[in-house]
Amino acid sequence: MAFLTKLSTASSLVRACVVRGMSNVPENTVYGGPKPQIPNQRVTLNQLRQKYRKGEPITMVTAYDYPSAVHLDMAGIDICLVGDSASMVVHGHDTTLPISLDEMLVHCRAVARGAKRPLLVGDLPFGTYETNTNQAVDTAVRILKEGGMDAIKLEGGSPSRITAAKAIVEAGIAVIGHVGLTPQAISVLGGFRPQGKNVSSAVKVVETAMALQEAGCFSVVLECVPPPVAAAATSALQIPTIGIGAGPFCSGQVLVYHDLLGMLQHPHHAKVTPKFCKQYARVGDVINKALLEYKEEVTNGSFPGPPHSPYKMNADDVNGFYKELEKLGLDKAASAAAAAAEKMDAAK
Repeated sequence: MAFLTKLSTASSLVRACVVRGMSNVPENTVYGGPKPQIPNQRVTLNQLRQKYRKGEPITMVTAYDYPSAVHLDMAGIDICLVGDSASMVVHGHDTTLPISLDEMLVHCRAVARGAKRPLLVGDLPFGTYETNTNQAVDTAVRILKEGGMDAIKLEGGSPSRITAAKAIVEAGIAVIGHVGLTPQAISVLGGFRPQGKNVSSAVKVVETAMALQEAGCFSVVLECVPPPVAAAATSALQIPTIGIGAGPFCSGQVLVYHDLLGMLQHPHHAKVTPKFCKQYARVGDVINKALLEYKEEVTNGSFPGPPHSPYKMNADDVNGFYKELEKLGLDKAASAAAAAAEKMDAAK
């Protein structure tokens, strides 16, 4: 009996270690997810609310793949948005409309593998949530279950969008709203045009943001609106506002990864880079310079040299290789191998 008691105790300890080591249990909850995370590492909604209450700015940046997600992770960004802007900056489309849900899920999964700290938010792409609330909830569920996201973002403030946001929240999924310039509605807006520039439009921005709060959204993105309008919305709400081209009076800011890094340095992109975006680097210039240098070195034969040709054969194997090639009647290949070996030895 004593042996069985010890065995049971040992088993319990093992289970406890497994739970502690393999699960980041969310704050004040009973069940945690299966992801191997360091406890308290993932940013939670409670932590964002605490920052908001303290008046600490919230940082959000888009990411679309594993490398960009790792960079956001290392920088300590609060929220990582897998945006439908991938349609433009990754897939090369002129608008956000063409990207599909399946394509978005690929981006979401890649980002989820790279960003272990930020709260992960996935955009609902155009055409995947407008029909009815069932479609909206089904799409949001896929973004979490198949994409590995923590929350979703949807655009617009029409009654149907408010209803969709409410249904998604009631399904147990956290939602960020998005008002002002909503890129998915460019056919109605007449292009990528700022909003809130006259009285009625400004009031509509504030009222829509309030309606999204009432629907249960935990935050609202304000895009391309004048700073006084953003300040009014931020004051009227009891949830964080995240600005993009909305001035300094929001609860936080978001920029597109490629834009803030200056990733795409070519004439076409220079024409469409948003006026509100500050480039914190010119990474595109560095990439172009590196590619030109690579091309030049391959062309002139200087790459790869001995430092980048690390795999060796010992002398006996080299000689045996020559003989086997000659036995196969590949004398020319044997000579080429011998010449390569001599050249590499001389280059040392």
